[in-house]
Amino acid sequence: MKTIAIIPARYASSRFPGKPLALLNGKPMVMWVYDAVCSSNLFDKVVVATDDKRIFETVQEMKGIAMMTSENHSCGTQRCEEVVQKLYSIGEEYDVVVNVQGDEPLIAKEQLALILSCFDSPKVEIATLSKKIDNQEDVLDPNVVKVVSANDRALYFSRSPIPFTRDISLSQALSQGVFSKHIGIYAYRFDVLKKIVQLEKSNLERLESLEQLRWLENGFEIRIKDTCFESIGVDTPEDLKRVNDLIKKRK
Repeated sequence: MKTIAIIPARYASSRFPGKPLALLNGKPMVMWVYDAVCSSNLFDKVVVATDDKRIFETVQEMKGIAMMTSENHSCGTQRCEEVVQKLYSIGEEYDVVVNVQGDEPLIAKEQLALILSCFDSPKVEIATLSKKIDNQEDVLDPNVVKVVSANDRALYFSRSPIPFTRDISLSQALSQGVFSKHIGIYAYRFDVLKKIVQLEKSNLERLESLEQLRWLENGFEIRIKDTCFESIGVDTPEDLKRVNDLIKKRK
C-alpha cells in the first residue's frame, strides 16, 4: 500500500493570518508538522500543499517538498486532491492519502500509524481519529468538535455537546468517558477522495460548518479510532504561545 501525507497550509486566516509561518521555538509551524510526519517513516511521500508563495519558498528553503495549489479551494481536502491528481499525471500513484492539518505541530507518530491501520480493512473508505474528553470546557466549547461513534464508525459530528445526557449530570458523563472530541486528521483512499471533492455542500455542513458531514450525508462511511494522544491545534496567537511553552518544557 503506497501512502502519501499532504499538509494543506493556507496563509490567509481570519483569526491568525500567516499562521503556517508563525515561529515555534524559532522554526515555522508548518515545518514542525512536516518534520514530525517525515520522521514517522510511515509515508512514501510527504508534501506541503499551499496557495501562497511565501509558504512554498519557506518549505523549499528548509529542504522540504511543497506544491502550489489553487487559491479557489475552500478546504484542505480539495487541496489534497489537486496534489495527488498532479502527481498521478506524472506517474506517481498512491493508494491512501492522509490529510495532516498544518496547525498540528505536536502530531504524534502513534496517531499517524493508527489512522493508517484503518486501511488494513479493504472496506474502509475514509478514516479519522477521536479522543475522550475529560473536561467540561472542551465539551461546551463550539470550537472543539465532538463526535459520536459506534463499532468504530462515526455516526455524527457536532460543535454542540453530543450525545445529550438526559439522565446523568455532565460531571458523571465525563467520568464515564461519554464524550469524544474529533482529532482533525483524515485519510482517504484515492478513488474515494476523487469522489468526495465533487460533492455539493450539504445542509448539515452549512449548519455546523463541518465538511465531514457532507460525506456522511452522501452515504460514505467514516472509520474512526480512539487515540490516547492529545492533539493541540493552533488557531490563535494564544494557542501558539501555549504550544511554544509545551515545546520548551519537553526540551
